[in-house]
Parts: sequence; C-alpha cells; structure tokens
Amino acid sequence: MRVLGWLYLALMFGFIFLPVAVLVLFSFQEGRLPVPPFNGPSLRWYADVLGDRRLMSGLGNSLLVASLSSLLALILGFLAAQGLARYRLPGTLLIRAVLVAPLTVSYLIIALGLLALFNRAGLGLSLWTAGIGHVVINLPLCFSILYASMGEHQRAAEQAARDLGAGEAQVLTLITAPMLAPAMLAAYFLAFTFSWDEFIIAYLLTRFDVTLPVEIWSLLRSGLTPRANAIGSLVFLVSVGVLIVMQLTVFRRARP
Repeated sequence: MRVLGWLYLALMFGFIFLPVAVLVLFSFQEGRLPVPPFNGPSLRWYADVLGDRRLMSGLGNSLLVASLSSLLALILGFLAAQGLARYRLPGTLLIRAVLVAPLTVSYLIIALGLLALFNRAGLGLSLWTAGIGHVVINLPLCFSILYASMGEHQRAAEQAARDLGAGEAQVLTLITAPMLAPAMLAAYFLAFTFSWDEFIIAYLLTRFDVTLPVEIWSLLRSGLTPRANAIGSLVFLVSVGVLIVMQLTVFRRARP
C-alpha cells in the first residue's frame, strides 16, 4: 500500500508539473521551434524577452495592477469582515452572501458586466478599470479568509482595549490588524497571485496599456515559440517567488 501511495503521489505531481517542466526546458531552446530534439541550452530568448519594451511594459503593468488591487481588496475585505463579525447588522447573512457571490461567478460574466457599467458611466478603459475588476474578484477571497480567522480571543482583546480607553481606530490598527497579520498576508499574496496572471478581465477592461497576460496572448497568436516559453517561464518564476515569500512570512509567523 505504501508503494501505491508513493506511486500515486509521483503521478499526481508529474501531472501537475510536467507541463511546466516542458515549458521551462524549451524556453532554453536555441532554435525557433520549441519541439524535440532539444537544442541548447541558450539564453537567447530570455535576452530577447527582456529587451522587448512591450513585454517589459506589460510586466510592469501587471505588477502595478496586482499590487494595488490586492491591497485595496485586502483593506475592503478586512473592514467588511470586522463589521460583519463584530456587529449585529440587519440582513447579515444576505450581506455575506452578496460579498462572496463573485467567487461563484465566471470571470467572463464579471468582465462583461463591468464593461457595460463602465461604458454606461462613460469611463475609458485603462489599467484602472482592470484594477477595479481585480478588486471585484479578489475582495470576496480576502473577506472569506479574514472572516474565518476572527475568533473569540481577538474579540476579548479588542474589548479589553476599549475598556482601557482605546478608540475604534486604535483597536483596528493596534489590536485587530496585528492579531490577523498572518491571515492578512495570506489573503494579500493569494489575491496578488490571482491578479498577476488573470487574463479575461484584463483583456476586456484595458485598451492601450495592457497587462502581461494580454501581451502573451498577442504573442501566442503567431504560434508557440521559445520566446513565448521564456516569458511564460518568467511568469511562473514570479508566481513561485510569491509562494516562497508567503511560506517564509505567513506560515513561519503563524507557528506557535
């Protein structure tokens, strides 16, 4: 049984990571076609990608949108979780259901709805509208993580701070936020990861300044090349870097 367990584990990880391994391997291909036999290794395509102003602009746009939209989603999710967890409000269950509803809705539907709304409001499409779309999809995630992390020990600490004369702003910034720091960091990093490589909303809600996934899609329209593999490998590298930072900060801090 132990052998079968290890075999199942190996097959599972192979199924998940084999496509990524192939992508990274053929990003070092010397020739123009990312197909066997492997001819390399070569950094030719990485140099080409890093020297492409459009791709680097898309990279910067993705980092900007992901970092700011994740921060805003985290702040709004934190305030919503605090309000619904600590105060009895009319229609609390309905409010919670509305907040988490975007988790069950296709990104395409959300993007089309926002596109119609922005057109009706006369707002031009830009990185800002894409950022708003990413806040919409990431706010429910941040809210769910933070709401589930709020326990009675935090409520007791908050009440003790109030009894000692702390105002609500002081309670939030000096008591609640530090106690929820691991959950807040986890929510931010997950939201950043989702926003970083999101395509549908970014494609429909931008026009001239676009994010990296949209640039990659434009690149793939001419076919798969080692150049596309190289930029895909860089995207994967950033995602892995975010996971490593989350492991070093969130989970280490969460240990008793």
